[in-house]
Amino acid sequence: MSALPEYKTTITDEVTVMPAAYEKLVELLKSEEDINGVRIFVSGGGCGGMTYGMTFSEAPSAHDAILEQDGLTLYVDAVALSFLNGVEIDFVEQGVGASFVFKNAFASTGGSGACGGCGSAGGGG
Repeated sequence: MSALPEYKTTITDEVTVMPAAYEKLVELLKSEEDINGVRIFVSGGGCGGMTYGMTFSEAPSAHDAILEQDGLTLYVDAVALSFLNGVEIDFVEQGVGASFVFKNAFASTGGSGACGGCGSAGGGG
């Protein structure tokens, strides 16, 4: 018998792709050759906080969770997925610009939200 992996292999309700983002991502994927999906990644940490982004990907890695939704395939590695839990990805057009927006990103990561090395030094006392 083989043990099940400790990470999820499919994305269900952890990440929500809003209709405008879905349409734009599918459009972008269709315009690229040899690209099979979009990778969502998370980087950074510490006092500066986490940052997120997306890039085209040819294939999932061994530790990716995958969301497949009518022509759209998203890849998220197991570590990034824990930081993205509950996020909504939207595509917003404002004026002459347009961008993908991650709403409520990292809202459910837990912790105190405080950074001991930030803010004023010394605490009085």
